[in-house]
Amino acid sequence: MKICVYAISKNEEKFVDRWYKSMSEADEIYVLDTGSNDKTVEKLKKLGAKVKVKKYDKWRFDVARNDSLDMVPLDTDICVCTDLDEVFNKGWRKNLEKVWKNDTTRLNYIYNWSLDENNKPVVTFYYDKIHSRKNYKWIYPVHEVLKYTGNNKEIYSKCDDIILNHYPDRTKSRSSYLSLLELSVKEDPTNDRHLHYLGREYMYYGRWNEAIDTLIKHIYLKNSTWRDERCASMRFIARCYKNINRFDEARMWLDKAIDEAPYLRDPYMESALLDYQLGDYEKLKDHCLMALSINKHQKTYINEVFSWDNTVYDLLSIAYFNLGNYKESLDNINKALEYDKDNERLLNNKKIVEDVIDKI
Repeated sequence: MKICVYAISKNEEKFVDRWYKSMSEADEIYVLDTGSNDKTVEKLKKLGAKVKVKKYDKWRFDVARNDSLDMVPLDTDICVCTDLDEVFNKGWRKNLEKVWKNDTTRLNYIYNWSLDENNKPVVTFYYDKIHSRKNYKWIYPVHEVLKYTGNNKEIYSKCDDIILNHYPDRTKSRSSYLSLLELSVKEDPTNDRHLHYLGREYMYYGRWNEAIDTLIKHIYLKNSTWRDERCASMRFIARCYKNINRFDEARMWLDKAIDEAPYLRDPYMESALLDYQLGDYEKLKDHCLMALSINKHQKTYINEVFSWDNTVYDLLSIAYFNLGNYKESLDNINKALEYDKDNERLLNNKKIVEDVIDKI
């Protein structure tokens, strides 16, 4: 099979070497650069990538993605779309060839969207940007997705042995996202995904009332049926209310979020954060314990980092301390420190608890 990687880039020179090495298991690598003013293009060409440069007067991610896909020859069997801040685990091609069937059109594989400082996955979900060359196009101005355009049924294969890791550049601006999301909603106001993302983006910008209004619209759309995402919208509404000190409304929406998706840790952890802010240590303890009772880490982009790092043990230690259960408080501080052994605040908390225990 002929396998080609394709991507878009802009000012990615610090990622080029690592990305190219990871993608080099492909037969060919194509990159559409959208206006770099660093050495991205020069470095890619030197390594052997086929590069085209195109600048856009009106930026849309779907247009750029489609232009990059157009670079891939039509005789290609499998297209692999990645970004330059992503890295495959070694051996991905061999695993791809094992699972790709004659009738496969698209593949689900593991995407580690967030990893901790020890390279341990924190937020993981299935990705589906490996696809057949024909009958696909990218749609939506931002948070773009692949749309199948073939007459026959779209056929997915799945491989948990193909793992793509994401190491984002935190310094890069995402200032264009808001206007592009507003455009997405304008183009298709009944798209539940667009409304959820737009509401979330308003929240990121601290535009609390606009976020609340938009996220409520998302929840009440008839086609808003994915409970994980509905739960996230409810959590975000609560987060907005918390930021404008309307704590009763925040609590109400967090209760709704728990009812919507009781199998996820996230609504319990979001509730625990509210409990901590309000000093309700009994509820804080209960919500943390409920979060810990959920051991299955769902493969969904909805997962929050704070649901699976040391936050639950940190909060639980504080709850137990304020409830007078110092032994449990110390046990949970030690568990939190297993994730971050040099955390000065946790170490200081540990000393405080130990001093209290010594005096008993």
